[in-house]
Amino acid sequence: MIASAAARVGAKSRTSLARCCRAVHVEAHLESKGIKLPKAIVPPQGSYVVAYQTGKTLYISGHIPMTPEGVLLTGTVGDNITEEEGVAAAHLVALNMLATLKYQLGDLDRVARIVKLNGYVQCVDGYTGQPTILNGASDLLAEAFGEKGIHARSAVGMSSMPLDIPVELEAIVEVE
Repeated sequence: MIASAAARVGAKSRTSLARCCRAVHVEAHLESKGIKLPKAIVPPQGSYVVAYQTGKTLYISGHIPMTPEGVLLTGTVGDNITEEEGVAAAHLVALNMLATLKYQLGDLDRVARIVKLNGYVQCVDGYTGQPTILNGASDLLAEAFGEKGIHARSAVGMSSMPLDIPVELEAIVEVE
């Protein structure tokens, strides 16, 4: 079963969070929570674009866990990466996605809604905690955008991933 951010955040909390994020610039809100966006986006690792917009829909290509210092996180959840480290990796990937959104849109306040998040977790056979790992990303998006950040989501386990990364995320975003 996929645990959603909406289920974990009470209706009253979601309303307060959504009100907060509408009244405060998204980046200022994140900084007030001690969350700082990376300055640079991770460049494509192949023959594709980082994001593509058609109409009011922005498709964000797969993002990887690259630190602001340029260190790529690698490993397999359940082997050499703990569940907690997997959650942190998903959080980092979501931060990189936010940096891409800012780069593409010029302002995170142009995000009308995070529509869908697809997440892939490199894990050992039999591991079933992929939704828990992706909560690291979903929780950040809900924190950043309030109600507009609560999204549909898929969480898939993989036996191997490009560059040996533990988590990859892609998203569909409605923009204003």
